[in-house]
Amino acid sequence: MSVEHPLGEPRDPVMPATALVLGGDLGGTSTRIVIADHEGNVVGRGAAAGGNPTSHPASAAANFGQAIHQALDGLDPSLISTAVIGAAGGSALSNPGVRAQFDAAWSGAGLLCRPDYIGDLEVAFASGTPEPDGTVLIAGTGSAAGLVRDHRLVRTADGHGWLLGDDGSGFWLGREAVRSLLRALDLGEQIGALGQAVTQAVLPDRDAAAGAERVGYDRLRDDLIRTVNARPPVLLAELAPTVVAAYDQNDETAHALVKRAAELLIETVGRLRTTSDNGPLVLAGSVAGESSPVGRLLRQSIHEHFQGEVLIARDGVGGATWLALGALDPALATRSNHARLVS
Repeated sequence: MSVEHPLGEPRDPVMPATALVLGGDLGGTSTRIVIADHEGNVVGRGAAAGGNPTSHPASAAANFGQAIHQALDGLDPSLISTAVIGAAGGSALSNPGVRAQFDAAWSGAGLLCRPDYIGDLEVAFASGTPEPDGTVLIAGTGSAAGLVRDHRLVRTADGHGWLLGDDGSGFWLGREAVRSLLRALDLGEQIGALGQAVTQAVLPDRDAAAGAERVGYDRLRDDLIRTVNARPPVLLAELAPTVVAAYDQNDETAHALVKRAAELLIETVGRLRTTSDNGPLVLAGSVAGESSPVGRLLRQSIHEHFQGEVLIARDGVGGATWLALGALDPALATRSNHARLVS
């Protein structure tokens, strides 16, 4: 029997004492699975590479299966009664071919219940707070915001993917870092710390400062364009840490990109949240995190635009597991279980 919604009616009139739940988080960078008992105690964990079927179409399902097998090590798969899985790029699961691959990974692990795939925004919000209403912003590889009412996602902004949106995301930072370097090369300007870091990351055998003459700049520009275009586009997100490192070195271009990323993310939230909303705003993802300069700017400026508490979701898979407990029995979705799973 499929789950109507993570916090809907109890799945079964009698809940076995041995019932387990599974929570999953299919992100662009990693896939994580947690298995917990009905008291919220974690009994299994698994992790693998990115499980986002949009950004990793060839490997997402295999990574999903790997993480499941790891989490189930030593456990009876038939004891899993409910499963809630947050999926970045989840719209790809509506493709029959993609869904068939995920279904094969699921059944191949011996699981009998049907997984409930929900958006990563709902999972992130549940990871940050047990409150039923509020707003959530994810800024990691991609970026998106969501309005949550009664634990349900009712509206979204951005999350349009790297080609059409994801403003202020890790991909956006990486792409803008390369574009800023290309502009500098076009103009024959001196290459700063960010440009040198981008060159080293994309072309490890090249030195941006070594060919300051026009011919050297043209060759470097052409090599950058050719190399970047030969790779999967989403890998530009891997350059986001170079922006952060250059920001810490007071690189002027990096500071401008970080500031603009924070502004874009505030604008995304503003499409959903009004100045009178006072529910919690949950921030999730590496770009919005506590150690990110974009995240620090976000938290500084959010209160200038919006009311309400600002919270950090540190563990998306914990929120999915808490929602799975609520699917098993709404009475299990307690604040204490929430704290135990997301800590």
